[in-house]
Amino acid sequence: MASAYLEKIRNNPKRLMEDVIHGIFLFLGLIAVLSVLVITVYLVISGLPAIKEIGIVDFLFGTRWASTAKDPSFGILPFILTSIYGTAGAIIIGVPVGFFVAVYLSKMAGKKLRKTMELFIGVLSGIPSVIYGLVGMTVIVPAIRVIFDVPDGASLLAAIIVLSVMILPSVIKVSLSSLDAVPEEYEMASLALGATETETYFRVTVPAAKSGIFTSIVLGIGRAIGEAMAIMMVAGNVANMPGLFKSVRFLTTAVASEMSYSSGLQRQALFSIALVLFFFIMLINATLNVIKKRSERI
Repeated sequence: MASAYLEKIRNNPKRLMEDVIHGIFLFLGLIAVLSVLVITVYLVISGLPAIKEIGIVDFLFGTRWASTAKDPSFGILPFILTSIYGTAGAIIIGVPVGFFVAVYLSKMAGKKLRKTMELFIGVLSGIPSVIYGLVGMTVIVPAIRVIFDVPDGASLLAAIIVLSVMILPSVIKVSLSSLDAVPEEYEMASLALGATETETYFRVTVPAAKSGIFTSIVLGIGRAIGEAMAIMMVAGNVANMPGLFKSVRFLTTAVASEMSYSSGLQRQALFSIALVLFFFIMLINATLNVIKKRSERI
């Protein structure tokens, strides 16, 4: 077999380069898969002991988190519900805005305006999370306190607003690329049949680009549910059951806020929270992929 392979390389020198490139990409792909497996195994090993000691029902459905109390409690239901509500709120606000901006830039905006907008979107995607948190803490939090006449503007609402802004670059960029990739012939045929430009964009172009648009939503959800620093600065970071104007704590901020000084069962419980967050993200991605495949069959 080795001699046959060497003979093929002599007859086709490009074959060696193709095989090398194939091997490099295979190696990089295996590294990615191995990284996910290592993270999964590590979180399972580190997180299961606390769940066993606390009890899975008390841990997942307990409503009180007091990890440093004399009689500690480790219920993370407030964190789970807050993460769900916060992510859902950010998607409800951010995805429609990002989608319509992408459609406008791709099909309606002039070249100069599009280049300018793309520049600002690029800057928006490069802003560190702490800057979003700082702006939210100095602008959004006081505004909520004044507008809604509440004692403290650091709340779930502030977190939703910040997250909805943070996911915009991901939604806009990926959706824009997908819309630009739709062949122009599709639109020309629709216009030739008598459809208006708006009808063509939303009934022909958007359905043709739905795979990429769906991917942008997945990326937005991943950004929203995985954010910690900005949310810690605007949400109040208090382990309350979620309410729109309450100070709350997300799964990510629960880990980030206590890991530096944790020990013993408290530290194990934080790893358990990370394990729940990990499987939560995996479940969301799996569900969205199923929805995506079903929509492609229609």
